[in-house]
Amino acid sequence: MEAVHTQGIWVAELLQQQTNNLEKYWLVITHLGDPKAAFLLIFPFTYFVSKRTGVAVLWVAAISEWLNLVFKWMLFGERPFWWIGESGLFVNTQPKVHQFPSTCETGPGSPSGHAMVTAAVWWVVVSSLGTSLYARTHSVMISATPYLLYVGMLVAVGISRIFILAHFPHQVIAGSITGFILGIVLSSRVPEGRPLLFFFSISIGLLLSALMLYAGLQQLGIDLSWSIALAKKWCSHAEWIRLDTAPFSSLTRDCGALLGLGLSQYWKPNGWPLPWAPRALSLAISSMGLYHVNRLPLPVQPQVLFYGLFFVKFVLVPQIVMVLVPGLVHLCTHKKKKD
Repeated sequence: MEAVHTQGIWVAELLQQQTNNLEKYWLVITHLGDPKAAFLLIFPFTYFVSKRTGVAVLWVAAISEWLNLVFKWMLFGERPFWWIGESGLFVNTQPKVHQFPSTCETGPGSPSGHAMVTAAVWWVVVSSLGTSLYARTHSVMISATPYLLYVGMLVAVGISRIFILAHFPHQVIAGSITGFILGIVLSSRVPEGRPLLFFFSISIGLLLSALMLYAGLQQLGIDLSWSIALAKKWCSHAEWIRLDTAPFSSLTRDCGALLGLGLSQYWKPNGWPLPWAPRALSLAISSMGLYHVNRLPLPVQPQVLFYGLFFVKFVLVPQIVMVLVPGLVHLCTHKKKKD
């Protein structure tokens, strides 16, 4: 892998030199490709356009990110920003690259979580949109447009991850291909109308199975905190190391969101019947609510408390979008109609 990693560093150097004027663009793209964006941005937007697509987005995002965590634990992928120093190959010729605030993620690098979750989640969106466009227009050209944008999105996210030294090119490619396959498989298995016990079992099952895998690897003498130590060692700014990029943050986010999805469908099985104008209002209010929920500061010590509160935060996300905000909007608009 040494040759592959070395070539990846030179690709990153070339990107930083040749597309330096696009730095802000790449940083925006990498934020849009963050798995967290699937829960906080794509999910509410798609839900208020199509309930089934919204539920599918949340389902696919949670399962694909959980699988990405498992793959990362098993594959021990390096990240460029620490491999440059750890490899010892660049003592005489240092690559002309620099880090960014989004660079210093603490989990292993393979496959890319941004690429994998983006590929899976956006496949749900574009396949739904493509089918809808074809049903309305019967034009192959028009219905193919979302798929072309999908490919462009994956390429842009992949380049952005290489640009900021978060991933090597082969990790991005692996993540994109895996996410694409997961998008196809999972989008046909959306858990609509399932009982609360199903979601509770899935949430707890994924949490416990990941913890058992972690404990089992630890018993075999494999230290899964190796990537955290390297990230802290080689990140150019200590404040860029954030606990919400740690592997257990992904785990608690996924399990919390799935439990929240089950609770939302339990409280209001078919959702609130809203016309387009109230849906748009619900989307605006939900987006503001999720923004503030995401911004809530959590205590980083003890870490068990942080992860517990992080879990609760993402339990709330589906309930804000699917139950609380549309319920409030329905109540207000229904009262006005009566008056």
